[in-house]
Amino acid sequence: MKDSIPASARPPAEAPPASKAPAGKTPRGRSLRQCMSDLHIWAGLLLGWLLYAVFLTGSVSYFRDELSAWMRPDVPTREAPADPVQVTGRMVGWLAERAPQAPQWGISLPSARSPGVNLFWLGDGPGRFMERRLDPRTGEPLSRRETLGGEFFYRFHFNLYYMSPITGRWIVGVATMFMLVAIISGIITHKKIFAEFFTFRWGKGQRSWLDAHNGLAVLGLPFHLMITWSGLVTLMMLYMPWGALTAFPTRADQMRQQQVITGFRLPAPRSGHAAPLGDVPAMVAQARNRWESQGVGRVYVNNPGEAQARVIVLRSIEGQVSVSPQYLVFDGTSGRLLEQHDTTRPAAETRGGGGLIALHEGRFAHLQLRWLYFLLGLAGTGMVGSGLVLWTVKRRVKLPDPDRPYFGFRLVERLNIATIAGLPLAMTAFLWGNRLLPADAGQGSSGGAPLAEGTVHGLDRLVAAIGGRAEAEIAVFFGVWALAALYACLRPARRAWIELLAGCAGLLALTPVLNALTSTRGLLPSLRQGDWTFVTMDLGLLTLAALMGSLAWRTARFRPKTKPARKAPAAARATTRREAASVTTAGAGKKAETDSRPAPSSAAKAGTGTAVAGTGPEATTTHACTPAGAPES
Repeated sequence: MKDSIPASARPPAEAPPASKAPAGKTPRGRSLRQCMSDLHIWAGLLLGWLLYAVFLTGSVSYFRDELSAWMRPDVPTREAPADPVQVTGRMVGWLAERAPQAPQWGISLPSARSPGVNLFWLGDGPGRFMERRLDPRTGEPLSRRETLGGEFFYRFHFNLYYMSPITGRWIVGVATMFMLVAIISGIITHKKIFAEFFTFRWGKGQRSWLDAHNGLAVLGLPFHLMITWSGLVTLMMLYMPWGALTAFPTRADQMRQQQVITGFRLPAPRSGHAAPLGDVPAMVAQARNRWESQGVGRVYVNNPGEAQARVIVLRSIEGQVSVSPQYLVFDGTSGRLLEQHDTTRPAAETRGGGGLIALHEGRFAHLQLRWLYFLLGLAGTGMVGSGLVLWTVKRRVKLPDPDRPYFGFRLVERLNIATIAGLPLAMTAFLWGNRLLPADAGQGSSGGAPLAEGTVHGLDRLVAAIGGRAEAEIAVFFGVWALAALYACLRPARRAWIELLAGCAGLLALTPVLNALTSTRGLLPSLRQGDWTFVTMDLGLLTLAALMGSLAWRTARFRPKTKPARKAPAAARATTRREAASVTTAGAGKKAETDSRPAPSSAAKAGTGTAVAGTGPEATTTHACTPAGAPES
């Protein structure tokens, strides 16, 4: 009966109820972990090369004072810093003689890690700071060798170079935000993250790179989170200034806020009432007696020689788990104590993010803790580098023709080589530039031997044109890095990896030899004299040389395995057999017609045989084993 009802008269069939997405799934069927995996990949890749450079230079910066000492071998190592009261008196006399009209003087006193005195003063023109580094005992220049030393890597870590500091900080800040997103999404992606920490499969290609990436990430996960978050907090007023601008709308309010956060005070406008400067060393002595445990770190003199002169004495931040300033303000003429800002209440210790900034910079850390900072920083560097390499390793096996990859793959691969292998090479070249450039290059005198006088004078003029010896060392760094990037683009990828890693290993291994040839503080003399800064530096360079050499050796030994061609599905194989059988039957049906025709030439026979064989299963299998795009034989 039902079949007799016309189809047009039947009621429409009810649509089946829409199936709900399983719990934890997005409407399109992708789980949260899958979405976070994509976010993790792209957040880490897009700015991964910059993050690698920031991590590596930041890790080295934990020993920037020791690196600066190694780059000034003519400065002797002293067991204890000079007395701050005597040093202050000597430096005030030096500034009064050479910069009497400056509206502000600054004195950064020596410490156990940094034996020199840094002086600065405001020169002619707004915001123009002049700086000198002097011997605290003699008042003479600390070293003839003009260099930024480890300070260059510290500044590059968050300012970059050859651009304004604000621009560099914005670029690094955006990269740091990407890093924070990559870390959090990586935690969500790897649900067995701690189990994966204890898993490493050696020599398994992509799986080994993934295990290394996971292990390095979990090894320092609390450190990676802390260092990334605190790096953003360090410059929070730059990235999110609106709250502060609302709370402190006027320029005067903002200056008072900066005073509270940093302890730095710009000098007031000159009054024109001259008055002799008071006994600044006595003011420093009063502050030192008040802070017996830590002592004095810096001294500022505002408007010296005027009646409204002020002397600000800041407490040293060494051993202090906060960089929130503690300071005293004295009347510059009478020496009377005007203000006291040296309380240690919890609110004072944490205001302005001082605790997080101190955690990021590690200024409070003793030697063993700084080594831990350094090693965890290298683990973060390895985490970023292994993630970049993993991206190419994972996608190489999916390429239709690995010998001719698409442009995006080639770009990522060359950037990986230029950054992961090229940056350590450039940093080592920076050390070589420090030793090979004449100590007084760019200062108007060469001091070279008569036979090389023309060459030395030419080098001296070149260094002076660049901007001085310190700038010439930095030019060596960027020049070698640019050459490494060009080399990575011109050579086959595998050869570029091997050669740049091996070149870096060779330079690192020869750096202690170069140090022994260009100074009196080689490895053996330093061991005899107990000069542990130079001993540790040379041994560290040899250790890094062994690491880079092992990477080059393993890269040279590695041979990617060719994946065998997958067998065709059973249905496809059956179809192929039927096609072959039909070809055979058709050939038999035409046999009589073929026999009645003249016999073809041998070449024609070969061509016919090839055509028939090309349709058979054996030919299909052979073609599947041939790489796509390979020339036919």
